Amino acid sequence: MASRHRSIRTEGVILRRRDFGEKDRLLTIFTRKMGRVGVIAKGVRNPQSKKSGHVEMFMRSSLLIAKGRNLHILTQAELIDAYGSLRESLVGIGYGSYVVELLDAFTYEEGSNLPLYKLLLNTLERLNEGRSPDVVLRYYELHLLDHVGFRPQLFRCVECEKEIVEEDQFFSGVLGGVVCPGCAGRLTDSRYRPITSQALKYARHFQRSPYPDLAGLQIPGRIKPELENVMGYYLTSMLESELRTPEVMGRIKANLVVRKEGERRTAD
Repeated sequence: MASRHRSIRTEGVILRRRDFGEKDRLLTIFTRKMGRVGVIAKGVRNPQSKKSGHVEMFMRSSLLIAKGRNLHILTQAELIDAYGSLRESLVGIGYGSYVVELLDAFTYEEGSNLPLYKLLLNTLERLNEGRSPDVVLRYYELHLLDHVGFRPQLFRCVECEKEIVEEDQFFSGVLGGVVCPGCAGRLTDSRYRPITSQALKYARHFQRSPYPDLAGLQIPGRIKPELENVMGYYLTSMLESELRTPEVMGRIKANLVVRKEGERRTAD
């Protein structure tokens, strides 16, 4: 008689978790072989569980998953990489949480996607190594959008399709990219926002370049928040909902600024 369950050995990164019952936990995992999957980890909240500590948020683990008719079951888990440096601070935890939240929001259970899995691992590794978050995260956002079919148009106006010239432009999340000043003047609603030519130049560089060409990039201080805000606006427009992590990260960074200012005044 054939087994009711067929087990698959793969590796994956934990995207989301939710307590279930008294001792179990429901996990959303992006795996190398199966893509995004939902599983139940039975007894994982028991301190004596061998799986406990191997399936925390944005950990990479080796997994044995039994494919059930209605629900997959996680039968084994062994940690590969906890990205420990990221977990040393609230800011680092926030970065890791943002990476997996974004992937979770844009993917479905639709089979293996090895390029997207490699992008996920590379992003977590770069952040864990202390690479510039402004470079790593903007690259991740734009290349994730490529992989899931939401690539923004940054080189031609989405309305008139003319090539964008080097001047301040507008950006529309609803229309899916850059709107030239002439077309923006004819739009009668608020489906766009300004973007400077400098910020657009960096966004285009991120979109068309491999990461090694960007590794040493220094983004001017005035451009960093503009790029972050424009990307946040576009991502939420595509998702039609707000992401949780950016708001939490904003509060953490604000508190750090207040704390450092207080320490500086005390020292003076």
